[in-house]
Amino acid sequence: MGVVTTRTMHLDSLVGLARRRHVPSSVPPVRLGVPDGMTAPLGCDAVAVPEDFARAMTRRLPRMGCVYADGAHWWWLVPSDSDVALEWPAPARYTAGALVPDARRAPDLIHCPDGAVPYTPPIPLYLALCRVTGTTPAWSRPAGTVRPQS
Repeated sequence: MGVVTTRTMHLDSLVGLARRRHVPSSVPPVRLGVPDGMTAPLGCDAVAVPEDFARAMTRRLPRMGCVYADGAHWWWLVPSDSDVALEWPAPARYTAGALVPDARRAPDLIHCPDGAVPYTPPIPLYLALCRVTGTTPAWSRPAGTVRPQS
């Protein structure tokens, strides 16, 4: 009799699969690149924020990684899975794989940090976004509180 191996799917694996589900679009997404000379050892996702909010957020961040702009939004590169256990407040959009959906062209790189990694630290980015949108961070809400849907 042969050895039977089983593979267990953990909840975080299932969440990751669900987040990376492909949604068909008439325009294929554009992947934000990592500039030459930089590495992304933790993978890359992106957080898009309307430009008005983004400008207000910059002075609240201790460090900015690579930031791209497409005219309407600024896109911050963050390590992969920076959305696990975080509810990024509207009007932000979180995209796994640093994909810009429905882009006619790639956004322009408007900020490149010194060093070898392209990331903006996700927790300070999340807190800055909460601050400018007037949203209470998820971990500060009383248990059982549901964020209103917009």
